[in-house]
Amino acid sequence: MSEHDFEPVRGLPGVLPDGETILWQGEPRWFDLATEAFHIRAVAAYFGAMLSWRTVDAIVHGQAASTAVMATLSVAPLAAAGVGLLAGMAWLNSRTTVYTITNKRVVLRFGAAVSKAINIPFTIIESAALKVAQNGAGDLALTLKAPNRLALLHIWPHARPWRLGTPQPTLRALPNASAAAAVLASAMQAEVPIALTRTVEFAGTAPARPLTPSTVALA
Repeated sequence: MSEHDFEPVRGLPGVLPDGETILWQGEPRWFDLATEAFHIRAVAAYFGAMLSWRTVDAIVHGQAASTAVMATLSVAPLAAAGVGLLAGMAWLNSRTTVYTITNKRVVLRFGAAVSKAINIPFTIIESAALKVAQNGAGDLALTLKAPNRLALLHIWPHARPWRLGTPQPTLRALPNASAAAAVLASAMQAEVPIALTRTVEFAGTAPARPLTPSTVALA
């Protein structure tokens, strides 16, 4: 049993008011979250390079190859533990996160030790950006209208990478990011007509296009 078992509605801080309905819910895929948010591949590559350098350096300085390898292997568990810790954090974040799109807002519920629920009404969303990988997983980032702002530490790792000055709350590592974007586009068009001017950024070299259900579905 967890603290989330007592939620009145899964992924939401309270019961939905009259006239509001859930259109979509999803969770981040833990492995994609590990690679994209926790950079587990880069960390593993770093440890691999450092261990290789340690072995080669020992051999260059006259140590027997077998001895150098054994010495390196003796510290390898520390590197494995570091990578494992990041993987565990990604898994835990995935297990405790629920993204929700209603006909009025986007809600990010996350947190293992301390649960948080970030409510983002459509009326304060200025733009949305979709990034999709070859496997279909991707991120759906939201830019908020000024002066609305969320602190990076308050929403990480559910934030768009490298937007330190203006953090963007992001639905990360979605197994089918295009489907979530299509739901958001359709809901915003029905609720906030100005949403028709919003754009989607696609991974690779594809140009930005209007954020509409038809263009998102083709991503």
